[in-house]
Amino acid sequence: MNEDLFINDAEKAVKVLQEGGIILYPTDTIWGIGCDATNAEAIEKIIALKQRPQHKSFVVLVASEKDILQYTASPDLAVFDYLQTVKKPTTVIYEHALGLAENVCGNDGSIAIRICNDEFCRYILKRFRKPIVSTSANISGEPSPANFSAISNLIKQGVDYIVQYKQQNNNINAPSSIIRWHKGKPEILRS
Repeated sequence: MNEDLFINDAEKAVKVLQEGGIILYPTDTIWGIGCDATNAEAIEKIIALKQRPQHKSFVVLVASEKDILQYTASPDLAVFDYLQTVKKPTTVIYEHALGLAENVCGNDGSIAIRICNDEFCRYILKRFRKPIVSTSANISGEPSPANFSAISNLIKQGVDYIVQYKQQNNNINAPSSIIRWHKGKPEILRS
């Protein structure tokens, strides 16, 4: 994809996010369904599309450590040193989410956040200037699709915009690792 197409595709996705819509997009792991993580109504659209239980929290993508400091209360800064050592994209569960929609957070007020290093996602995140929900592009309980071709038509028809970037990529992708940072150390919840 040339640079003009890349930017045009990303700008269309940002516009949909700004309007409270939901997008189907490639992340640094698997394809995801995303929306504005501060917009409870947009999150409800994803819950309905995925037929997902209301009580389950979501993963949120951000562009930088600075964003984590903005959307969480007093994170242990040692987590950032740890994240520099991991090879696989890693989602961290932080206590005390701030400024995010309640229905994106855990019942205990925690939030799962991943600093995304994918070029396309980072572009969208920086242009949108808010965290974006990232949940696997499947009906709740079904396997996560390893690439775009494995995403069901029900999901494709239920979103407001489908990103063109990486649709032809047939690599087999996997979800991120998930850790909870506790007392200065990672508790691995999914490797």
